[in-house]
Amino acid sequence: MNEAEVRAGLAPTPNYRYADIDGHQLFVAGQVPKDSSGNLVGIDDPTRQARVCLDNLRTLLSVHRFVVDDIRQLTIYVVGEQQNLGDAWEGVVSWFSDDVPPATLLGVNLLGYAQQLVEIDAVVIRRRD
Repeated sequence: MNEAEVRAGLAPTPNYRYADIDGHQLFVAGQVPKDSSGNLVGIDDPTRQARVCLDNLRTLLSVHRFVVDDIRQLTIYVVGEQQNLGDAWEGVVSWFSDDVPPATLLGVNLLGYAQQLVEIDAVVIRRRD
């Protein structure tokens, strides 16, 4: 189901797709902080988890011939106390070298995996030449 993404180094995702293309838009599933073997990375470290989510997003974009500049908006979901939100945001800001696209930072109760603190969703639209 996600053969191209797995070949690029993303973890296998049984029962759902990483992304779907419609014209110039890439519909992206929320990116999680997993390595290529499917192991959760950055336990208790929202900064690292945010960076891994964005690394995975960049890989996904590349697989579908999009680039980071095509990201139009981010939604960052963070579990835990206020400090976790600040730490995750720090990871996002540093990953984008202080030039973050429009973004919403949300505190949530739970995410899909045990010990997952961060998930990042994106609106991705290819820039026209």
